[in-house]
Parts: sequence; structure tokens; C-alpha cells
Amino acid sequence: MGIGRTRPVGIVMAKRQSTVESKKRYDYEEELEKLHLELMKLQEWVKAKGLKVLVLFEGRDTAGKGGVIKRIIEPLNPRLCRVVALTTPTERERTQWYFQRYVAHLPAAGELVLFDRSWYNRAGVEHVMGFCTEEEYIEFLRATPVFEEMLIRSGIILVKYWFSVSPEEQDKRFKERMKNPLKRWKLSPMDLASRAKWDDYSRAKDDMFKWTDTPVSPWYVVDAEDQKVARLNCIKHFLTLIEYEDLQPPEVELPPRPPVGEIPRLPLARQNLVPHWYG
Repeated sequence: MGIGRTRPVGIVMAKRQSTVESKKRYDYEEELEKLHLELMKLQEWVKAKGLKVLVLFEGRDTAGKGGVIKRIIEPLNPRLCRVVALTTPTERERTQWYFQRYVAHLPAAGELVLFDRSWYNRAGVEHVMGFCTEEEYIEFLRATPVFEEMLIRSGIILVKYWFSVSPEEQDKRFKERMKNPLKRWKLSPMDLASRAKWDDYSRAKDDMFKWTDTPVSPWYVVDAEDQKVARLNCIKHFLTLIEYEDLQPPEVELPPRPPVGEIPRLPLARQNLVPHWYG
């Protein structure tokens, strides 16, 4: 069922248009390395200024959320960067305020937190697959803009990404996962059941945007038909949202090592050594 709203909100739409920059030839690994360097600079800035950064990644199954998250965290200090991917709520969590289990994972000063799916499960899978009541669903749509504005007023920098993929590309990726034993774990019965409800998810996504794509907390849509291009575009866009300066420490020269003393050492024969399987 479509949900009405008293005032329309402009939806941030993904524009599938070619630009001069996008037509330039580039090397994926080289571009990713450049972006990794900038992410490191951003993290140092977030740490130094005590910023609290929260990024939500949403989208259909196989859209590439996990892939871009993996590339973002790869060069970063794990002490200050966390990934949150919550499982199905427990019976106790089902009795709590809906947002409560997510609040426990919000960033503290100096932290970057990435949500691989988030409270928007209620607007998507829970609503489409019947895991919440219609009243709970409508209350979520009404409460979410207020909740997110509270987060932003508290000092959290909130960024929301939606990864958009076509049904044809999704099918292609499903088949690849089914054939690849290293990716087969990503498939679940719920994924296959959701595949049959493409139009239902489309309506749910549009209704979700009508209510939660606000000037204060907008959605950013990533064209994810090409996974590598989507990763680069998403990371580069993210870097434009927070002004930062290069606080990387200057290069230093390694001083000479002092002489190693002649001290008794534990014999190798008394240590449990890992076999040289390689090399």
C-alpha cells in the first residue's frame, strides 16, 4: 500500500548520465589507492577534531554494500572505525523501543561507524515480508525523520547511501554467488524469497524515500550496475561531504638501531613454530 504524506520532499535521484570525467580512462586499483590515501587523511581529521561520523548503507540484495564497506575500512585504523551488521533481533530486543539496539552502536568522538543495513530494515524487509505490523511500519516512517534529526543535532554527521541495481544485474550476481563457494555464504533463503517480490520492494523503497529523504538527512543514490565504478563513486562522494585537512605526520628517518646485546634466548626447539607451508 502506498503511503501518503502531507508535504512532498524532493528525492535525490541517481542520474545515469555520462560526464567528461566519467569517460576518462582510469585504472581501478590506482584510483582506489588515491581514495584510500584520502580516507586516511579524513580519519586523522575525524580523530583530531572529535567528529562523530555515521554512514548507513542500504539497497537490494547483491547491490554491493558489503563491497564498498570493505574498501572503505581497508586502509583505516580499526580502533576508530567500526562496521555494524546486526542480525535478527532477539526476543528481548523485540520488546524494546525500535531504535534502541541501534543506538548502542552510534559513534563516539573521533569514530567512524558504518552500518551494513540499519534501522531501515523496518521500511524494507520487515514491511515487505510481513515481519512487522502496518501500525509499526507507519510509526517508523513518521518517527525516523525525527530520530535522525535528533542524531544530527547531537553532533553526529549522518550519511545515507542507497545502492541501486537492476533486476537483470541482481540475477547475474545471484547466479555468480551460487557458483562461487567463497560467496555462497552470502545467499540465504530470505534473499531468494525477496527476489520474487521485486515490485513490492520497489514500492517500499519509494515510500521510504518520500518520508525519510529530507533536507536535513538526505539519501544519496549510487548507481551500482558496475560494482567497481560504484565503489569509486561512493567513496569519492563521501570524501566531499566532510571538509578535512591533511594532518598526516611528516616522514621520519629511521634512526640507527642500538647494538643487540648478548642475552640468553629461549631455544627455538622449545617453541611451537608454525610450519613453513609456503616459502
